[in-house]
Amino acid sequence: MTRPAIHRFSPTYLLVSFLFLLYTGPAAAVEPSEFVLSNGMKVLLVEVPKAPVATVQVWYKVGSRNEVMGRAGLSHMLEHMMFKGTAKHPKGTFSRLIRKNGGIDNAFTGQDFTAYFENLAADRVELALELEADRMQGLVLDRNEFQTEREVVKEERRLRNEDDPQGALVETLYAQAFLSHPYHWPVIGWFTDLDAMTLEDLQRHYDTYYSPNNATLIVVGDIKADALLPTIKHLFEPIPKGPSPKHASMAEPEQRGERRFLLKRDAQVPFVMMGFRVPNYSSDDSYALNLLETILSHGKSSRLYQSLVYEQKNSLAVGAEYSVMQTDPGLFYFYSVVSPEAKVEAVEDALQREITRLQNEPPSETELQRAKNQVEAARIFEQDSNFRHAMLLGESESIGAGWRRVDQFLEHTQTITAKDIQRVAKQYLTPDNRTVGILVPTPSKQPESPPPAHQGKP
Repeated sequence: MTRPAIHRFSPTYLLVSFLFLLYTGPAAAVEPSEFVLSNGMKVLLVEVPKAPVATVQVWYKVGSRNEVMGRAGLSHMLEHMMFKGTAKHPKGTFSRLIRKNGGIDNAFTGQDFTAYFENLAADRVELALELEADRMQGLVLDRNEFQTEREVVKEERRLRNEDDPQGALVETLYAQAFLSHPYHWPVIGWFTDLDAMTLEDLQRHYDTYYSPNNATLIVVGDIKADALLPTIKHLFEPIPKGPSPKHASMAEPEQRGERRFLLKRDAQVPFVMMGFRVPNYSSDDSYALNLLETILSHGKSSRLYQSLVYEQKNSLAVGAEYSVMQTDPGLFYFYSVVSPEAKVEAVEDALQREITRLQNEPPSETELQRAKNQVEAARIFEQDSNFRHAMLLGESESIGAGWRRVDQFLEHTQTITAKDIQRVAKQYLTPDNRTVGILVPTPSKQPESPPPAHQGKP
């Protein structure tokens, strides 16, 4: 299970993208060629000549973290509007040109970034670059298009949050765990904020954050960096440098006691979540926390699955989630889909026992090495595709870690000891730092039966 943060992916896209990942070659050992244009835009080019394909990605350092209360969802809404056309390429032209040339395009918004990409044949890279350069500066925001697209986003919210009990619980968990930090609100926004949003809000957001000096361009695939750079300069350097957005650190006050809530929704079974505020990549503890998550929840041999699903049989699914790569400290959370015959209290106690077990005794060397192997394998597989490799670079750049952090991650992970994992479990997975959310199923609302037809006299 993952926290919902990425949008606009259709099932068709996922299938095509999966095939694309299988087709692309290994990029793990190739270091990017880095350039900074005169207008401040960073360019990362990675030469992977195994297959004649490439991915072009433009990452903007703006996400829901850069919004204000009352306008949650602004970054995601602007992402949708970026497909509505420019004066040079009217509505529908962008995606039609990419598809006509055998490629796919899409975008996603997160808490810390917004990114756009095209996966296509390597000899069509210049087309994607031209289109991205055009909408970096020339987006046309039309009022009628905005009003139509706002309803599309609201329907997306209904599907992802309102009609998905588990998605609603994740959303509420973040709202309870972060009271003042922008991680408080969902990437897609609230209905009230979407309704209050104006075209002027979108224009201001675009003018502030969609500038070359707030963006990173990444191309990974069958390219020659020296040959492609002049084309990139020709297309992007004429775009003037924009204002320097303020990316101030936003600290959430320390949590001083457990927070607990119930969420009653139409659902089949209960759902339990338990979140703890933890550091991000900037802390050395993040490597131990990442291994802690792996030991607890990766695969059917993990502690949580073995205990709650296999032995106790009180959970249909169980796991933990921790994202190292975030601009600010985030959440380490546990979840369980409760078995119909099990009690919620028993499941919560079982989760806590696994936490306490790690706090009282470190993992075995066998467990630790297996977790390190899993982390290393996952990272190598991620870098074994053009698309995923570019995403790792883009995410690292956008959150402020820098692309070199991608290679350093495995090096630091190998230095973590069992005692380190025990220490971070004791330090962060504490009752006073805990937020617990429980989804309570409610009976489905049955439509009222129509009144009997009037029986008049014959």
